[in-house]
Amino acid sequence: MAVSIHPSSIVETGAELADGVEIGPFCIIGPQAKLGEGVKLVSHVSVAGNTWIGARTIIYPHCSMGHPPQDLKYKGEDTLLRIGADNMIRECVTFHKGTVTGRGQTIIGDNGFFMSGSHVGHDCIIGDGVVVGNTTALGGNAVLEDFVIMGGTSAVHQFGRIGKYAFVGGGAPVVGDVIPFGMVDNHGNLHGLNLVGLKRRGFKRETINELRAVYRELFHGDGLFDDRFANVIANHGSSPEVRMIIDFIEAGQKRGLCLPRPE
Repeated sequence: MAVSIHPSSIVETGAELADGVEIGPFCIIGPQAKLGEGVKLVSHVSVAGNTWIGARTIIYPHCSMGHPPQDLKYKGEDTLLRIGADNMIRECVTFHKGTVTGRGQTIIGDNGFFMSGSHVGHDCIIGDGVVVGNTTALGGNAVLEDFVIMGGTSAVHQFGRIGKYAFVGGGAPVVGDVIPFGMVDNHGNLHGLNLVGLKRRGFKRETINELRAVYRELFHGDGLFDDRFANVIANHGSSPEVRMIIDFIEAGQKRGLCLPRPE
């Protein structure tokens, strides 16, 4: 398929456009950009820096991809923004490239849905199948694992991590790491498991029941957390889904865990 470029758009020398790319009115594509097969820029999209956009991703008006990070330590280094395939990126979304003091790149997975006004800061890693609600902000170096859903106007603190299949309520300030399958309420507190999401994703009832038992032991059991965590490893460590929670907690470095509201 031929490449289509509206005459009002600017594609600088050096940019790489694969077959079937569509560039609508008033777009600006920088010289290091690489647009995969079937990428569509609807209009008024700015793609700067060393930015790679995967096949069939659609970007709506007034989005800014790959511009310098909002980090005062950044001095113009040649870092990367890598966007996967089949993403839907709605109006006024911003993705910033990485920093040399961080990961050196910002990575967006496949099949994501980024709603209007959402922001992905420098050096973030976003998994596959993620949904990010309107005006949600992800601080630098944040990680959203696969199939996370972020409610509108929520925010993730820099270096924060959201585990696979977690759900964050609208407006929530997330300052701690959210375990896989976790549910965060609108006040930023852990509030059980994302049971609706588990059922929709086809997890078996036995698996869901075991995850609920593990959640109760970890966050509502007696004694010290370290002892409860050791019991979970000993009694449930053979479950792949529980192992996801165990590995996530063990990998924590920058932030403490997001916890339930104190009783």
